[in-house]
Amino acid sequence: MVDDYRRIDRRTFAIGLMAALAACNKSQKSEAAMPGMHTAPRPTLPPPSPVGTSFWNAWRTHFLAPEGRVVDTGNGDISHSEGQSYGLLLAYQAGERDTFTRIAEWTEANLARSDMALYGWRWEPAARAMTDTNNATDGDIVIAWALALAGERWNEPRWTERAREVRAAIRKHCVISRYNRQLLIPGLQGFIEDAGVTLNPSYFVWPALDQFAKADGMATWGRVIRDSEDLLRLSRFGRHDLPCDWIRVTGTRSVAPAPDKPPRFGYDAIRVALWGAQGNRTDLTAPIASYWRSCLAQHRPIPAWIDVVSGQEAEYALSNGGAAIAGRLLGTAYPTQLSNDYFAASQQMLAQV
Repeated sequence: MVDDYRRIDRRTFAIGLMAALAACNKSQKSEAAMPGMHTAPRPTLPPPSPVGTSFWNAWRTHFLAPEGRVVDTGNGDISHSEGQSYGLLLAYQAGERDTFTRIAEWTEANLARSDMALYGWRWEPAARAMTDTNNATDGDIVIAWALALAGERWNEPRWTERAREVRAAIRKHCVISRYNRQLLIPGLQGFIEDAGVTLNPSYFVWPALDQFAKADGMATWGRVIRDSEDLLRLSRFGRHDLPCDWIRVTGTRSVAPAPDKPPRFGYDAIRVALWGAQGNRTDLTAPIASYWRSCLAQHRPIPAWIDVVSGQEAEYALSNGGAAIAGRLLGTAYPTQLSNDYFAASQQMLAQV
């Protein structure tokens, strides 16, 4: 972390973050407004109090259907493996075995692939069926992590065994050997080309991967973890040394923003800060913390995204979800309202796991 930012006191951080949150709440803009992602969110829900149980109750009420389907309200009310994985982790955190069971059973019945122990990423309510069987590796990772945690906590062998099966499938199908590295690819299809491999740094879910290594041994996961950490260190772009949502790997130490996607530290890459904070990777999150602190030290809102090539910043602030991640990383205030957008609200909840 840059020494200049260490000398800024916590009161300055708190004041700056409150200004950022106020601007965010006033504008009601979020990462969900980015083209091709989510539609603009509706007004936030009434503020639950206290933080914790009330937030969980609100999240469960607004984003979890009775049958165990997590509903992405900002994306046509679809469901996906990401949302199901978050629901499992949050239900585990809340200690609600019945809720966890409903989410797990719906996930297995509607998203589990028949050919391998991975999950299709998209289920659409209009079709009442899975409409894209390609997996999303981050969703698979968090599902396996949550199942392992729940299996141990509630002494449920079927969850422990399913977690083992999913871990093995991720290791077999979603880790490739290329450029003298073990690369954790975002999905089975669409990311490997002769010219390079496209990766998403926010898919490196460090606390989950650490649990995988504990369960299966470092011989199985150690190289994947080390190479992913090294790739994230190489993914520092622009004057703020920030990662971007998608990267292209073309050699052992050749990493650049993916050429076919906006080179932004934004909607996806903000989770680098989330998983880094949860996984105690302070060296990997230091540039993000420094950038966010520089914004707060200037008493200006943290922008929802920044182009790591041009330096252009979003004209609107982080959503409540992003602000909660900033609060987790910087040790400052959290938003007091839970967003009614699925993604932002989930980020808020995950920031407190």
